[in-house]
Amino acid sequence: MRLTGKKIAILLAEGVEDLEFHVPTMRLQEEGAQVIAAALDMKPVRGKNGLVIAPDVTIDSLNADELHALIVPGGWAPDKLRRYDSVLNLVRKMDADKKIIGIICHGGWVPISAGILQGRRATGSLGIKDDLVNAGATWVDEAAFREGNLVWGRVVADIPAFCRELVAALVE
Repeated sequence: MRLTGKKIAILLAEGVEDLEFHVPTMRLQEEGAQVIAAALDMKPVRGKNGLVIAPDVTIDSLNADELHALIVPGGWAPDKLRRYDSVLNLVRKMDADKKIIGIICHGGWVPISAGILQGRRATGSLGIKDDLVNAGATWVDEAAFREGNLVWGRVVADIPAFCRELVAALVE
């Protein structure tokens, strides 16, 4: 239970990639972390593949000072989340504080909109490669890796590698 006492928020919106939400959540809980599902409101969220997730809190209620990490799963949710100042400000604060931010697949849209990727390595779905490059990131075609406080995962098939990098970064 290497992550006991760590509080980690995972962001939700309609169309979240179910596996990119559930697998990291379970992996982090397995290590003892308190994982909080945070959404734009308290309505149940339907994932891209039909699973329904009940949020624990609203994103507006999160305090970056109380979190050890933030996870941004992919699917279509990041395109919705990046439209809200509360989401972007949370990402910027977590990054400024050098706290771990886990980003997988289309999740890269959120840090793109937060403006935190200039000069950093990044990966994700090929569908957002140009967006990452245009945001000033250097595209890396790897399953998962850590770039400072950012932990990147490419796609659903890379979830095991993403979880390994995420847990390693949080244990450090």
